[in-house]
Order: sequence, then structure tokens, then C-alpha cells
Amino acid sequence: MVLLLTPNSLIHTGFLIPKLKSETRYWAKSKNRAGQVRSLLPVYTKALSHPTRLDSVLIGIPIVPSCGSLHQIATICLVLNPVRNYTSPSESRGYLLAHTNGGLNQMRAGICDMVAIAHIINATLVVPKLDKKSYWQDSSNFSDVFDEDHFINALANDVKVIKKLPNEIGSSMKAVKYFKSWSGMDYYQEEIASMWADYKVIRAAKTDSRLANNNLPPDIQKLRCRACYEALRFAPQIEAMGKLLVDRMRSNGPYISLHLRYEKDMLAFSGCTHDLSPAEANELKTIRDANDNWKVKDIDPMEQRSKGFCPLTPKEAAIFLCALGYPSNTPIYVAAGEIYGGDSHMGVLQSRYPMLMRKENLASSEELEPFTNHLSQLAALDYIVSVESDVFIPTYSGNMARAVEGHRRFLGHRRTISPDRKALVRLFDKIEQGKLKEGKYLSDHVIESHRNRYVFLSIIITYNTQKRHQ
Repeated sequence: MVLLLTPNSLIHTGFLIPKLKSETRYWAKSKNRAGQVRSLLPVYTKALSHPTRLDSVLIGIPIVPSCGSLHQIATICLVLNPVRNYTSPSESRGYLLAHTNGGLNQMRAGICDMVAIAHIINATLVVPKLDKKSYWQDSSNFSDVFDEDHFINALANDVKVIKKLPNEIGSSMKAVKYFKSWSGMDYYQEEIASMWADYKVIRAAKTDSRLANNNLPPDIQKLRCRACYEALRFAPQIEAMGKLLVDRMRSNGPYISLHLRYEKDMLAFSGCTHDLSPAEANELKTIRDANDNWKVKDIDPMEQRSKGFCPLTPKEAAIFLCALGYPSNTPIYVAAGEIYGGDSHMGVLQSRYPMLMRKENLASSEELEPFTNHLSQLAALDYIVSVESDVFIPTYSGNMARAVEGHRRFLGHRRTISPDRKALVRLFDKIEQGKLKEGKYLSDHVIESHRNRYVFLSIIITYNTQKRHQ
């Protein structure tokens, strides 16, 4: 549910609003992914003598408090449209080239930062180059993953974007710069903008985490939001395939998207080895040691897990879903690449939830063939199915988990269940040690400890109950 405070501003429930001198009328507006309005309800607030949480003063409709941790981009979506004195791009001072790095959602976040930085330094942004050299080894170009023309047109009032650098620009006019991580406005307005005196082109060597999350002007935060959730639309062929997968999942009723981040790259990066064989643990360490971009090499896997820094294993995900009360016939979409260890680690989850689906068994090999060997495009399909799901459950709070949660909030405060991994590990260990059994006590404990992290979606439970009766 998104609340329209004025024709030009948006706010989510669960955030502070200023004091009000009199009763004020707002509109509650809910949208679907295509941007079509699903409902429009009048909402009233009492007069407020001090700043108050919005969800504590609403009258007339039930409001559920915000759940889970809020990603930085979800936060900046509090107000979408720019303020009245927002200035469109003036004459460009030069060109900004951006070479993204990382997987799909790390690149996506980096592109949003580059859009904002181009606006700050008054640059023309050249359509960013996608990472083709990292672990994923994906040869996709920007236009293979995203709708390039839509990206350019959607940002026309914010930043001038062009597809390629003009031919007349010479190499002597270019500078390669590693922007400092988490930098604020002053850094870009002073140090980076001063480079225009000597160069016509500035190339950002890396794009991840180059812009601070906080203490930025609201319009810069709004621009990041527009770039991420309006401008960065997937390429038509990906959107079409994603819709097909969603339709096929929906044929079984409401569904959960489980982002099962139990993949080789994540386990190698995080140093998590619980439930793995010594040979598997050694393989992951070898991968980590060989990757120069991963700076931390010596990792204590037990300490990582105890602190909640490890993704849930497939077995742990199954226990968690059961404890939340989801019946065995709940349709579940596994949003993931190749699960490390394959069937040897998926057995418990598959046996408890037989309606476990993946893109590979929802679509034929012929249908998926255009996306094969392009991990970014396959990840985009998972992204679409996850955004459209009735419940999204990430087993690790990585880039995709945060991006999808933010996108779902942007589209209408859709529900995400964010497992408290640190608390759950203690319960899982007790189960393994025989000190705790699955059942009502565990279920009550898990539900209570996650009460502020999720909303119980009775729609799935009700649907499955009705289906059994039929």
C-alpha cells in the first residue's frame, strides 16, 4: 500500500510524517507491476502535535507494520517524483562512461548510482558496459539484458543518456577514475567535477557502492529510485519469458519465491561450509583463494554461521517454511542458479515440498535456449518471478534479495519474509543435537520471533485448504 501525500509525492507506511495542524485526508493507492492502479481508498489522519509513525495514525483501513530490513533503494522510494524546483539536465560538461562489475543485481545497483552521479556532475551518461570478466563470465551486452531505448527515454528529464561515445572524442581527452566508495555530494561536486577542466570523458572503473546511501538530497535519492524501478526495465524477450514463467506458476495458485542462495560463488565468497563434505569445503576455499576480487581469504565458517552471515541451507529452508505453517502442497519457485551439490543437498526440501519449481521445469529447453549460458539473463528471469510472487523469502540478504524486496515495496508494499538467520541457527543446532524437535513449540517460537519481519499470508494457506477439500 502506497500513500499519496500530494499529487507529486509518495510515502510508505511505517515512516515518520511531520506534525499536522488539522485532520488531513490522504489517498491509499495500490499498483500492479505494469503500473495500473488496483485500488484507491480515502485515508484520514488525526491532527498530530509531533512527528508520528504513519501506520500509527491511519484510520479506516487495516495497516500492517513494515516487515524485514529495508534496502537502501526501498528507502529512497518514500517520495518518487521530484520537487517543484527540480532542474532538468542543462548543457552537459562531458561524458561519463561506466564499466559495471559483479552479478546482475550488483550491476543494477551500480547503474543507478551512475545515473545519479551523472546528474550531480552534469554529465552525459553513455549506456553502461556490463561486466563480462567476473566469476559469472557472461558475454551479455546492456541491450541483451535491459530495454536500452526505454532506459534512455525514461531518464530524459533527469540525465541525458546516449548509446555510444561520439567518434570525434580523442583518447587524450579521457580519464579513468576509481571513484571512492560510499562518497557523498561534496566529493562528486568538487573533486570529480573539477576533472572537466582537463578531460572531456571520465570513465568510472568500478560502479559498485560508489555513492553514499544516506545524507544525500531527496531528489538524488528519488532519481536512484526512478532509475532502478522505472528506467531499468528488462529487454522484451526477458520480460516475455518472465511473464510466461509467472503464468505457469500461477496456474497452481498463489506461490512462494524462495531465493535459495546456496550456490557455489556465494558459499565460496562467504566461507560457509555447514553440511558440506571436507572435499566440498576445500573446493570452495580454492575458489576463494583464486579470486583476487575477494579480499578476505581466511574465514572461520562456524563463526560466520553463528553470526547469521551464511545463507540458509536447503534443509534449513525446509524447516523454516514448515515452522511458518506452509503446507506441503504450497507451490514454491526456487529462484537460484545451480544449487551447490545438487540433489545431495536438496533432498529434504524436495521431499517436504514436492511442488518445488524452477525455470528449468516450468519451461522447455527450447524456450530457455536463448538465455542459456547467459547467467545475467537467467537471473533476470528469477528476478521477475520473485517480484511477482505472493511471498518472497530470501535465504540470504544479498544484492538480489535487497533489490527484489525494494521493488516489491515500490509496487505496492508486497510482502517479504526475511529470516533472522542468527536466531534460526541456534534453533537448527538444537534440532541437530536432539535438544529440540520440530512441532508446535518450534513453530510458535519461529512465528513469534519473526512477527515484525513478515506478514502471514493466509491467502496461500486458505487456497491450499480449499484445494484439499475439493
